[in-house]
Amino acid sequence: MPLVKIIAKNFMDMVASLTARDLDRLYENPFICEAILRSLPPLAKKYVMQMFYIDGAIPAKMMEEWVLPDGFTKHRVAIDRLVQLRLFSEEKKKETTYRLNSTFQSNLRKHLIYGGALPREPMPSGITARLPTLEDLEAYAIGQWECFLLQLISSTQAERPTNFSSSMMKVFQRGLLSRRDKEAPRLTESGFQFLLMDTNAQLWYIVREYISNSQERGINQADLISFLLELSFHVAGEAYNLNTLSEIQKSMIKDFADLGLVKLQQGRKENWFIPTKLATNLSMSLTDSSARKEGFIVVETNFRMYAYSTSKLHCEILRLFSKVEYQLPNLIVGAITKESLYNAFENGITAEQIISFLQQNAHPRVADRMPSVPENVCDQIRLWESDLNRVEMTPAHYYDEFPSRVI
Repeated sequence: MPLVKIIAKNFMDMVASLTARDLDRLYENPFICEAILRSLPPLAKKYVMQMFYIDGAIPAKMMEEWVLPDGFTKHRVAIDRLVQLRLFSEEKKKETTYRLNSTFQSNLRKHLIYGGALPREPMPSGITARLPTLEDLEAYAIGQWECFLLQLISSTQAERPTNFSSSMMKVFQRGLLSRRDKEAPRLTESGFQFLLMDTNAQLWYIVREYISNSQERGINQADLISFLLELSFHVAGEAYNLNTLSEIQKSMIKDFADLGLVKLQQGRKENWFIPTKLATNLSMSLTDSSARKEGFIVVETNFRMYAYSTSKLHCEILRLFSKVEYQLPNLIVGAITKESLYNAFENGITAEQIISFLQQNAHPRVADRMPSVPENVCDQIRLWESDLNRVEMTPAHYYDEFPSRVI
């Protein structure tokens, strides 16, 4: 399972942990209903759609007949997820039956049939100043996100600090960095793996940590989840009036701007926020479908590596498993060596993670080739990893100085 799916699943576990009252309040928003539907396992989606126009309860035995015998395990996973999210209410009288949540059912039905309007409409173009193009907005979002990540792993590398408090940054760094007295923070095994994730997976990780800490900041988790998922249904590049937000939402939107989810702008009389693709892709990345991003790495058969990037973050990531020889304004040149890989393996990065990162970020000139990363390079990376795994250590006890050989 891709890391983004694992993290998104953990996010949905967080949704399922909400109280029954908070969950029912979430389902009053039709856009949240659609986001939850997208997040469900395929079989669970099928059950919801089959019961879309059934107002009564369905016997559990009848539902078991909807799947083949070898699909019973997936059937139980789907049912358990639907019950956890209170989409199904389980009734046990003479026989077990399941009923679709009436609030979720009616709101999603109206939304899919008639469509729906967001609580706020885009501002007229006559009021807003010249809005950034989608290309400029995407560049802004990537810049904000990379600046945040650089401050997360090394505050000295960041070009500008974010508005997050030091306590909030420590929450984000929890599990990613280890701290010892009088020593600079070091990346943990999870931290190295985090940097090799794609942007969606990284974003969901940070969002999950942000939500988990919301109670300490006096923010209801259900309100935060609702606003975050609702934000993903706004139109990227359109301006929305800040005055349509509550005071708590205005506080959240400033944090989202630091993450690159939105861009804040000021006018003469009005202020507004502009969602970026990072925000609008949030609910889409809960599903399996994800657009391939344009890569920047070319790996040659002689283990030379060329990364066409101006990003400091990309350079820091490549240092995790390769030897960076020199950096030009738009080009990073390095090599994958035995020593650099051994260092990566000792820090908890696996050969498959490195190969996957190189393949996912392959430059468009080589991305369509099969394979995009030379086979001899992939094989050698795996071989160097296996060198470190020749001996397996097993805890044992040693007994000696027995009085005789007789047991």
